[in-house]
Amino acid sequence: MNGIFDLQDIKFVPVEPEKIKTDLVTVYEAVSGQKLYPGDPVRLFLYSVGDMIVQQRILINHAAKMNLLRYASGDFLDQLGAYMETPRLPATPSMTTVRFHLSAPRPEVVLIPAGTRVSPGNDLFFAVAAVGEIKPGELHVDVPVKCLTAGVVGNGYIPGQINILVDPLPFISNVANTTESNGGADEEADDPYRERIYISPERFSVAGPTGAYEYWARTASKDIMNVLVWSPNPGEVEIRVLMVGGELPAQEVLDAVKAACNAETVRPLTDLVTVKAPNVVKYDIDLTYWIDSANATEATTIQTNVQRAIGAYVSWQKSKIGRDINPSELTRLIMNAGARRVAIVSPTFTVVAPTDVAIAGTITANYGGLEND
Repeated sequence: MNGIFDLQDIKFVPVEPEKIKTDLVTVYEAVSGQKLYPGDPVRLFLYSVGDMIVQQRILINHAAKMNLLRYASGDFLDQLGAYMETPRLPATPSMTTVRFHLSAPRPEVVLIPAGTRVSPGNDLFFAVAAVGEIKPGELHVDVPVKCLTAGVVGNGYIPGQINILVDPLPFISNVANTTESNGGADEEADDPYRERIYISPERFSVAGPTGAYEYWARTASKDIMNVLVWSPNPGEVEIRVLMVGGELPAQEVLDAVKAACNAETVRPLTDLVTVKAPNVVKYDIDLTYWIDSANATEATTIQTNVQRAIGAYVSWQKSKIGRDINPSELTRLIMNAGARRVAIVSPTFTVVAPTDVAIAGTITANYGGLEND
């Protein structure tokens, strides 16, 4: 995305309120031969016309910018996406696995029909995605279920929380999810959608370029923040993805990326494509910082800002695959937060492999007190 954002900001028509009003008065005086002094009703009327012209020019600039990828938003961005055959990703439902238990073994097969609803006990419902069968003599079967409400609202239900059978079934005594529900996503936001449109021309090549695999990987989920595409061996393509906030991808996301990048219309015939989560490199934060005594009255605020700066560093460090562990960035953020001095014991600068992501472990930030400049 650096390309379009490195361009200079533009205006299609100038918007300078004072100049517009001055020009109106100047033209009127030249045509009429009359001098318009401050407070003259005609001058005030021209000023009101100038305000309308300013508003019109603002609207003209806005409308024109909506034709450019850098500025477009909402429905305007959807139109640019349609031009590049790249539609916005819709909201997707969360998934999980639910175990259906029999009260006692049966001599015949017990069917779990598709569409059978279960619930965690609120207004949210999950439906069986594929028919399940409990074989004769068995007591349970695990079946995939899909949330009937698309979006993140269905994520985060830990095993055992989805335990109410909404549509009763013969012989079923209880139900419970065996995995945490995940994979639900809201409709794709403008910024990630803009990035996919920007890189969409890469997909037109059939030679297997890095950009093409990255484009198709991002179509699997709007929450994919970072994609690494590399070849560990000739004929092999390895894709690693990182989610928004530096979170590791769930298996469902990895499966979706693999399916997208292995489609016959996407993958070159000779490529062997694998999709993995980044390897995690752990590091600890141990530091002490001091505040200038001249800022003693603001010490509490500065301490709060320092804690936020440390949090920002942790997020920054894990937001990109292969980013080296760089304590200089931590120092910069803490100094900008108002600290006079900072002594960092750990982390030390560490080169991170291209397939790894650095995630913080223990965080210890000691306040050393006030000291004179």
